[in-house]
Amino acid sequence: MELFETLVNKGVPVIIHCLELMGVVIILFGALKNFFTYFFGKDKGNVRLELAQAMSLGLEFKLGGEILRTVVVRTLSEISIVGAIIVLRAALTLLIHWEIKHMENEHKEKEAK
Repeated sequence: MELFETLVNKGVPVIIHCLELMGVVIILFGALKNFFTYFFGKDKGNVRLELAQAMSLGLEFKLGGEILRTVVVRTLSEISIVGAIIVLRAALTLLIHWEIKHMENEHKEKEAK
């Protein structure tokens, strides 16, 4: 049992950092891609939508890391901090999903005209 606890305490933080890094890379790549598309691309219609989708996906990875972080927290204060971070990231994700849906509807209306 001690071996399993040691494995969890050593392995989970590595997985958490990997998920956080994946989220950062996705957001960074999406931001850079859409930055260059906005300034140098010909089709600028989907820039906001694609950036919002990249942010949403990146936040999902970061949220996964925070959920895993609950496995290794030890004190009540750490749990409350992690819980607050999870709530904030989940709220951001919901807002971004709402914005994506709104932008997709606008885009469909423009194409229909």
